[in-house]
Amino acid sequence: MKFKNLLWLGLTLLTVGSAAQVLSDPDWKESEAPPPPAFHADRLIPIDMPSYVSLRFGVDPATLVITPDGIVRYVMVTRNATGAISAMYEGIRCARGEVKTYARYSSSGQWSAVKDPLWQRLNDNLPSRHALALARQGVCEGRAMSASSVADIVRALRSPAPAPER
Repeated sequence: MKFKNLLWLGLTLLTVGSAAQVLSDPDWKESEAPPPPAFHADRLIPIDMPSYVSLRFGVDPATLVITPDGIVRYVMVTRNATGAISAMYEGIRCARGEVKTYARYSSSGQWSAVKDPLWQRLNDNLPSRHALALARQGVCEGRAMSASSVADIVRALRSPAPAPER
């Protein structure tokens, strides 16, 4: 019984220590996000979304940037059933499992900056799951960036998804 308690305590401390190391980087500072880049709806790489999502999502590969501070920034474009387009200029930080929206593009053709953009958890509870889908399909592998270059991300996004196991 005593050994089990010590083992449990050791594993708990190891987990807490690892999580603290990943989640707290007091020296990290986000680089300033430049204005949203121009995007082209005719060159989007589709992002696979659950079947119940009626919007189509795609990322313009020319807008993908990996920053020195570990953020992948991009423009995600959405298209509804009538063909109307909107877009978001966002960043994903794999190390923290977070996403931030810097600006939104409306069908009027104008970008509108998000006032005081905040990092949000990259999980299934967001109103839209496109950032999580993008992270899983080519940007992140767990808490690490899955690619060392934009070309690697584009290659991962363009490769077919593996068939589900049966």
